[in-house]
Amino acid sequence: MAKVLVTGAAGFIGFHLSQNLLNRGDEVVGLDNLNNYYDVTLKKDRLALLQEKSNFIFYQVDLENREKIFKIFNQHEFDGVLHMAAQAGVRYSLQNPYVYVDSNVVGFINILEACRHSAIKHLVFASSSSVYGANTKIPFSVHDNVDHPLSLYAATKKANELMAHTYSHLYRLPTTGLRFFTVYGPWGRPDMALFTFTKSILSGKPIDVFNYGKMKRDFTYISDIIEGVIKALDKIPQPNLNWSSALPDPGTSNAPYRIYNIGNNQPVELTHFIEVLEDCLGMKAQKNLLPLQPGDVLETYADVDDLVRDVGFKPSTPIEVGIQNFVSWYRSYYKI
Repeated sequence: MAKVLVTGAAGFIGFHLSQNLLNRGDEVVGLDNLNNYYDVTLKKDRLALLQEKSNFIFYQVDLENREKIFKIFNQHEFDGVLHMAAQAGVRYSLQNPYVYVDSNVVGFINILEACRHSAIKHLVFASSSSVYGANTKIPFSVHDNVDHPLSLYAATKKANELMAHTYSHLYRLPTTGLRFFTVYGPWGRPDMALFTFTKSILSGKPIDVFNYGKMKRDFTYISDIIEGVIKALDKIPQPNLNWSSALPDPGTSNAPYRIYNIGNNQPVELTHFIEVLEDCLGMKAQKNLLPLQPGDVLETYADVDDLVRDVGFKPSTPIEVGIQNFVSWYRSYYKI
């Protein structure tokens, strides 16, 4: 039994993580600012399920509020921190860049400082496959450089990785960054493709299909993600004694720091993804075919060998099962 802080606890991944930790007997302290980037009702409904558990405590707070963040750390002795909170979304970062710096950069330095002063045993933080940006070498590997982001969102996630490494080096704070690859499933985010497609198809409205459907994504089901994150939390990183400053490996360090991809390792073309959704819904989609959007990449594909080797990560949910589970949840939640 441990006490774990989960930031973004009312968010998609943070909610599922909190549920899993609570069910295994851990004490969970959840933070979230419940902002209106998407439907707050969905966040509150997730939160209500967590608050049914006696071993869950919740604080509504902005990450940028340094005083309140430090006060929460001082009130509790955390064994580990799962930092999932962030301003998400590639496209929204084109319209509102400042919120990404406030939440993802200023907010993250507050978490790092609080972890340092509280001698936290392990900080696991959410990065993103978007950091690969202009890279075209497939599959994406944590041992390749990621110096060409294509959106401000991606740039803030790369900044998080650099900031975490600095704290691991200076203060020996063990940190692990997880690059998530297109997570989907029940209680998912309404701005993600599966959610928007499902809503539009059931409403008889056309769906926007970018790059004419000729994109591939490494869609990863939420339960596979949660299993991988918790296994990563339980494995505190050690310095890589073979790390060389002459040939620096971006994925490891001579500090207690690791970066991992966490994905399905099986990219799926968007057109096939839509076909599976149509089968699950029993309805055909009206498609509005559009060119590639600014900030988007053509393909994501995770090399997960390191995570498999180090923690036994085994993604096992095919999209046919994952999408059906989402559709069943969607119909139940929205009473359709």
